[in-house]
Amino acid sequence: MNYPLISEYVEAIKLAEDNFEELNYLRPVLDSDGNPVMSSGNFAVVFKMQDVQSGKLYAVRCFHREQAGRAESYKLIEEELNNVSSPYLVSFRYIERELFVDSEQTKETEFPVLLMDWVEGVTLDKYLREHITDKYALEMLAYNFSQLAMWLMPQPFAHGDLKPDNILVRNDGSLVLVDYDGMFIPAMQGQTAREIGSPDFRHPQRTEDDFNERIDDFSVISILLSLKLIAMHPEYLDEYGASDRLLFSANDYADIANCQLLKAVFPSEDTELNRLASLFLLCHSAKNLANVSFVLFSVENPQERLSTKVTSEDLANAWVDEYGVEYSQDRKRLLRCTNQKIINYMILEGIEVICDHAFINCTVLKGITIPNSVVSIGKGAFEECSALNNITIPYSISLIDDRTFRGCADLKIITIPDSVTSIGKDTFFLQRL
Repeated sequence: MNYPLISEYVEAIKLAEDNFEELNYLRPVLDSDGNPVMSSGNFAVVFKMQDVQSGKLYAVRCFHREQAGRAESYKLIEEELNNVSSPYLVSFRYIERELFVDSEQTKETEFPVLLMDWVEGVTLDKYLREHITDKYALEMLAYNFSQLAMWLMPQPFAHGDLKPDNILVRNDGSLVLVDYDGMFIPAMQGQTAREIGSPDFRHPQRTEDDFNERIDDFSVISILLSLKLIAMHPEYLDEYGASDRLLFSANDYADIANCQLLKAVFPSEDTELNRLASLFLLCHSAKNLANVSFVLFSVENPQERLSTKVTSEDLANAWVDEYGVEYSQDRKRLLRCTNQKIINYMILEGIEVICDHAFINCTVLKGITIPNSVVSIGKGAFEECSALNNITIPYSISLIDDRTFRGCADLKIITIPDSVTSIGKDTFFLQRL
């Protein structure tokens, strides 16, 4: 069967009230130029539509390429997912002969559409690149994807084409899977795959005959490992990534022994990274992770770590010591030093976080003692402490954020233990005239 051109679909959608059979209550959402808001992929174009009565938003998917067994598959998938309640999926209906299109490509005039709830968000790839300088957002993305992975792995179905374009990040950071063209459900057992996924995210030996609940395994661990590495080293996205993929490519999968990225990061002192890299290699070898517990896909929730950001509420409720240093009420976070004449200072025991810009511009501060209870130092915590000359980072610290010691011109000795796994940008930058 031939399908209309995308441009022909656009013209039909503009007059939705006349061209839809059942869905004539929908109207296209228009952009600033007065054109329908839309996006296109390999098989379909998606229009953002609104119910004129309720105001609810929908996505209407119109197909422009043939895919064998599409109607039958979507009916089976719809029946299967009606019994699944999950924030990772969106409800949909496949409606035959729904949209009238005046097309020069075919004698047919009525075409099927897929009606789905509209998801307000951006693709995982776009979100990643928009937040590449926000370490917390990157860590939360890896964590949220690990939660999705632990939900998806034990399911009796599989998405079939997991890649960043098919994973949307909602405004609150939660994730949702879209594009179910390649999905496997138990009722399809024995069939061949309608598509086998993107080469940069599928197992290198996957074929049409691989069509079962395990076809997502390799994609899941490849994406999760990439997100973990990017959260630890954001610069890797430019160094190893590309516009249409994350860190690993089909070429890496074809010759995994010579993958430069794996050689650079594995083995690691980060036990979580080692676990994910081991799962990746196991899946590459075995083609699936059927014998692996899904809990091994878990990564640390960054929300469980105390924030280095200081709010106005923090400062309003701060406890202040005799040196003019402000702490949170629970004595777990050092907020800021208001005494810029302080020369030597010993941070209280029990403090876990030195917050962003805590000692910024304390230009006469020469010595600081950091207790073993501190686990992270925020952005610019000691920026422009130009007299600071000797500092020892305790073994409890794993993170030193951006610009922490920027402008510390007299810093001659700094001891950094092996426990530190991440040092931010311009941490020891000195402005040279």
